Amino acid sequence: MFKQFMKAARVRVIPVMLIPVALGALGAYVWDGIFNPLLFVITLIGAGTAHLFSNMINDLWDYYNGTDTAAQSTKGAIATNSGYLTKGTWSIRTFAAVTWGLFGIAAICGVILSLLSGWPVLVFGVLGALIAYFYVAPPIQFGYRGKGYSEVAILLSFGVLPVVGAYFVQTSHLDYRALLLSLPIGLLTTLILFNHHFLHWQADRQAGKRTLVVVWGERRALLFSRVLLALAYFSLVVSVMADALPIYALLALPTAIPLYLVYGRLSSTNESPAYLPLMGASLQATVRCGAILIASLIIQGLI
Repeated sequence: MFKQFMKAARVRVIPVMLIPVALGALGAYVWDGIFNPLLFVITLIGAGTAHLFSNMINDLWDYYNGTDTAAQSTKGAIATNSGYLTKGTWSIRTFAAVTWGLFGIAAICGVILSLLSGWPVLVFGVLGALIAYFYVAPPIQFGYRGKGYSEVAILLSFGVLPVVGAYFVQTSHLDYRALLLSLPIGLLTTLILFNHHFLHWQADRQAGKRTLVVVWGERRALLFSRVLLALAYFSLVVSVMADALPIYALLALPTAIPLYLVYGRLSSTNESPAYLPLMGASLQATVRCGAILIASLIIQGLI
C-alpha cells in the first residue's frame, strides 16, 4: 500500500518542493543568524504534504475532465499521471480520501506555524492551496487556459512561496534577498512542469487543455523552454550580485550544460518519447543546482 501511495502521490519529485524550503530556512540562518530546527521540520512536512496534495488533486481533476483518459488513448502521447484512476487501481473514493488527507496534514502544519511565527504564514499557505486546487479544478482551471497562468502559478508555488515562506517562518519578517533566492529554483521547477507538457500535448489538445505547448506548437514552445532555462541561470547570477548567494554559488552554473545539450538533439517537431530525456535532464538540473545552492549557503553560514 505504501508503494502504491508513493506512485500515486509521485513522491519521487518531492525534492523540487523541499529544496526551496531548505533555501529559505538557510537564508534566515546566513543573513539573520536564526535557525529553529522544530519550525524547519514542521515547514518541511507542511510543504511536502502540500506538494503531494497538489500532485494528486491534479490527477483527480484531470481524470474528471477527461485529460488523463485522452492521454491513455491518444497514439504517441505519454501519460504522466499515476494511472490509478484510469486503470481502476484505486477507486475515486480512496484516491480522494488520500488526497484530502494530505491536505489536512498540510493545513495542520500551517496553523501550527502561524501560531508560532505569525498570521502571515496562513497567507502563504492559503495562496499555495488555492493555486494547487484551481490549477485544474473548475471554475478557474487556469492550467487549461494557455496564457501563461500555469507557469506563473508554478513559479509562485515552487519558488516564491516556499522560499519566502520558509524564511518568514524562521524570522517573522520579509527580506528582498529571499525573493531573489526563490527565482533560480522557481524558474527551474517551472521549466520541469513546462517541459512535461511536451509528452502529451496532443492528448491535451484533444481534451481541451490549452497549455502553452498546445497554443504555440512545438517550435515556439521549445524556444520558450530555452528562454526559461536562460532566465533561471541568469537569476542565479543576479542573486550572487545582490548578495543573496555567495560567489561560489556560481559553481551551480555548469548544471545547465547537460540540459542544454539535450535541446541540441531535438528537432522543431518530435515524437513524444523524444522529450523524455528533456524531462529527465530538467529534473536533474533542478536538483543538482538546488543542492549546490544549499551547500553554498551552508558553507557561508559556517564560515
